[in-house]
Amino acid sequence: MLDTEMLVAPIIIFMLVVAPLWLILHYKSKKQVSQGLSEHEHRQLIELANKAEKMAERVETLEALLDQESPDWRRKV
Repeated sequence: MLDTEMLVAPIIIFMLVVAPLWLILHYKSKKQVSQGLSEHEHRQLIELANKAEKMAERVETLEALLDQESPDWRRKV
């Protein structure tokens, strides 16, 4: 009996505070996901994709230079 009495207060607090906030934030995030990317987010995504492409090209160039200068550099790592 004592154990159940100790659980009543946390359950009430959870139901009055945490559960409503949880539900509100959950459905707010669902709404944002269903709307898709904003124009700003879309521009950022394209910008990041371009930067990733440039970075991949740089890595390939560096690897090619290392292959010429030190052919066994990959085995050292």
